[in-house]
Amino acid sequence: MPELPEVEALAEHLRTHALARPVARVDLASMTALKTFDPPLSALTGRLVTGAGRFGKFLDVQLDGLHVVVHLSRAGWLRWHEQASTTPPKPGKGPLEMRVHLDAVGGPGFDLTEAGTQKRLAVYVVTDPATVPGIASLGPDALTLSREALAGLLRGASSRLKTLLTDQRVLAGIGNAYSDEILHVARLSPFAMSNKLDDEAIDRLHAAMISVLTDAVDRAVGQDAALLKGEKRSGMRVHARTGLPCPVCGDVVREVSYAERSFQYCATCQTGGKPLADRRLSRLVK
Repeated sequence: MPELPEVEALAEHLRTHALARPVARVDLASMTALKTFDPPLSALTGRLVTGAGRFGKFLDVQLDGLHVVVHLSRAGWLRWHEQASTTPPKPGKGPLEMRVHLDAVGGPGFDLTEAGTQKRLAVYVVTDPATVPGIASLGPDALTLSREALAGLLRGASSRLKTLLTDQRVLAGIGNAYSDEILHVARLSPFAMSNKLDDEAIDRLHAAMISVLTDAVDRAVGQDAALLKGEKRSGMRVHARTGLPCPVCGDVVREVSYAERSFQYCATCQTGGKPLADRRLSRLVK
């Protein structure tokens, strides 16, 4: 899933390549992707791209008074093109969800795509991003949160750190991958309770959160949009590295699976050498 650093990089890519270009046409290839009907999609035609920004993991493309807000979900992506087919795409064919032509039909622009069969990518055309349900409920942005504000969030909740860091209503922008990385750098267990951390642990967590996200943004911004996924994977220490050595201590990176997801951690660095219980494996053993 694209998280804060990748969405920030996509916004910067649009600011670099799309700014001041008019929308020539918008092709909707998936009716389920568009979650709004007023203003209509046709209202975008002729408007200039005036900016691009981010709300947590939501991408905001600004078009002269209107906003195209996109949540890429788990398998969505934005792909820039210098030229595209002038023939409108057939609904339901392939990963294309929406295509935006800039300058002229068939000219430069970007595609919104989604891999797999579970289509969760969402597009909203609105006059105010705050009216998008997911944005309205977002917590403070993780990249700008102060140490004191983080301490308040931690002490006001009673949840495992992994759960708290990925709850967008509490903290916006962090998903499964970067929460693994942040907790590894902070040397904290994913199962540690948020309201039990002492001041020193809070200091480590805040420093890790800012450094991991800042470093990821610095690596991602300026990259071609097509290369961002690879850049994200190459920078990971523990996430998606199950069975490989921890780059800090050399211990094997372990995994805990739950529902449809999993997370990775280093027992030596994060849990005092004690492996965490994997409920999926526990059920198989019984």
